[in-house]
Amino acid sequence: MAEGHRQRLKNRFLEYGLDGFNEINALELLLFYALPRVDTNPLAHRLLDRFGSFSGVLDADYAELIEVDGVSDHTATFLKTVPDVCRYYQRSKLTDHLVLSSLHEIGEYFVRQFVGVTQERVLMICLDGSRRLISCDRIHEGSVNSAGFSIRNMAMTALKRRAASVVVAHNHPNGIAVPSPDDVMITNALENAMSTLEIEFIDHIVVADNKYCMIKNKP
Repeated sequence: MAEGHRQRLKNRFLEYGLDGFNEINALELLLFYALPRVDTNPLAHRLLDRFGSFSGVLDADYAELIEVDGVSDHTATFLKTVPDVCRYYQRSKLTDHLVLSSLHEIGEYFVRQFVGVTQERVLMICLDGSRRLISCDRIHEGSVNSAGFSIRNMAMTALKRRAASVVVAHNHPNGIAVPSPDDVMITNALENAMSTLEIEFIDHIVVADNKYCMIKNKP
């Protein structure tokens, strides 16, 4: 019975994709590949009961996932790869010849890069003179005002990429897309540092809950 259910879900996915799947079935299908010999329906229910939604499960921290009965190290690691795979896919697909000509396009690009990220992270994109994307680099993991954050490293990255302009972004996990006083201070320091290198500093963006806020170019 369980094997027949698995095959029916797989066939349905292959024919129609995930459109029309409810969250239980979508999570079941995903768990098939972490737990090939287990009925994944009860675990899918437990995960959704704990985290509230399909996206909530994938956004959950590793430590929270392994607290759920039936979630092993292997399963938790597998679930955590899914948002990263999505970001990696988007970045790979979009990097070649992607032009970010407007502030809105830049903001939306960064929102996609932070999907499923549950820790504070600092990213920087380097653009050429035509606003074509050269790279998106992870600069720092942690708060922008922490000791590990280095403006010098960002400047060196921009020089290495031969960037004409750069944009920096960081996220506020479980927060709102509103800059703190420290964010504003860091923005001013970054703009001064890039100015001495004759690299345009376009903006510093705060991302939270699929929204973004620009510090320099306020609406």
